[in-house]
Amino acid sequence: QVQPVESGGGLVQAGGSLRLSCVDSGGIFSRNAMAWYRQAPGKQRELVAHISSNDIATYADSVKGRFTISRDNAKNTVALQMNSLKPEDTAAYYCAAISPSGYSRWGQGTQVTVSS
Repeated sequence: QVQPVESGGGLVQAGGSLRLSCVDSGGIFSRNAMAWYRQAPGKQRELVAHISSNDIATYADSVKGRFTISRDNAKNTVALQMNSLKPEDTAAYYCAAISPSGYSRWGQGTQVTVSS
């Protein structure tokens, strides 16, 4: 199966910004919901942001007002704009493509490290 491919991670100072991108060519992109998850060392994977096929976005409380998820159906991409980054945002970030039937495909992840 085709996996989504993430990019854009890196090292940034606290208060800085990063933009993650995910390209998914594994299905009919416009029909899928897309989501960003993250997993810090020793912690469970958590949902960061979700965007439905009709562009409704939801966020974890910990990132509301700082992160923005968006999608471009013409380019089969979903982005996560992360502003005012905090050290606690440090994690591996994963893109997920969720089909209308609920089946999820995951990317390999991209590392985000926020230094204090």
